[in-house]
Amino acid sequence: MKADVADLVEGVLRGERRAVARLISLVEDGGPELGGVMDRLYPHTGRAYTVGITGAPGAGKSTLTERLITRARSDGLVVGVLAVDPSSPFSGGALLGDRVRMQSHATDDGVFIRSMATRGHLGGLALATPEAVRVLDAAGSDVVIVETVGVGQAEVEVTDACDTTVVVLTPGFGDHVQAAKAGLLETADVFVLNKSDQQGARQALRELRQMLELGDGERKPDIVQTSATTGEGIDELWTAIGKHRAYQEEKGLLEQRRRRRIARELRAIVAERFRSRIDDTAGEVFDDLVARVQRRELDPYAAADALVDLLSEVPGDRR
Repeated sequence: MKADVADLVEGVLRGERRAVARLISLVEDGGPELGGVMDRLYPHTGRAYTVGITGAPGAGKSTLTERLITRARSDGLVVGVLAVDPSSPFSGGALLGDRVRMQSHATDDGVFIRSMATRGHLGGLALATPEAVRVLDAAGSDVVIVETVGVGQAEVEVTDACDTTVVVLTPGFGDHVQAAKAGLLETADVFVLNKSDQQGARQALRELRQMLELGDGERKPDIVQTSATTGEGIDELWTAIGKHRAYQEEKGLLEQRRRRRIARELRAIVAERFRSRIDDTAGEVFDDLVARVQRRELDPYAAADALVDLLSEVPGDRR
């Protein structure tokens, strides 16, 4: 298996599409080879700029992503796309509909599109997504677009893996402002008001501006009006993404953002290591500690300390 992994990594570094697809599948499964893969792959990453596209279902994210691919390709950039499905962990990649809508790029060697579910990955989206991004990065992508479906904590985790987060809204979003504010509105670097040719667009734009006026921070997110079906506003969106990138680089914020991302990822990896070892090596001890807590012989914190001490003595693996 080590030889197979080495061949896969070498294939990815040469930009071979089959190797990229197989390695992302390995990332989704979260198998024991993953540590060895990252050991070989990681030194060849760090060049790609990542853009997260998220928002409510039906907002037009896939069409918008397709337009952004075309715009990036017009600049000669190599583009990777991950269409992430956080709601169907057993689907093996349920967003095939998104790939159908992006078929105009299917024969373009400068574009790699992958629908992705987390399947067996212990770390879920928080780990699977940045690892898949690294595969596309190492394969030569200049830009990696991560598109998610829906709104909620899972999407916040995905956007943590990106350098610029684009939140897509449509006219009528005001009816769902409170739900949205609890999640993604606070993570947006750029807002897109898509379907801006529809009724209610002016009111939605006014409500969004008023909402942003109440926010804190030195920089207010740009608002771009688009109509993804016609391509209107795509150049402006591409400019807004570039503007946000330039702002971060000028202020030193991009490296800070990436450092925070690495810190979150390391915490997630460590947490998963300990969680998996509870089942693998400490099952009986864990059950005994649970019983002792239930009998009031130990408090939960003392039991947790005992479990951490035990797990710290167990040699780790590189899953």
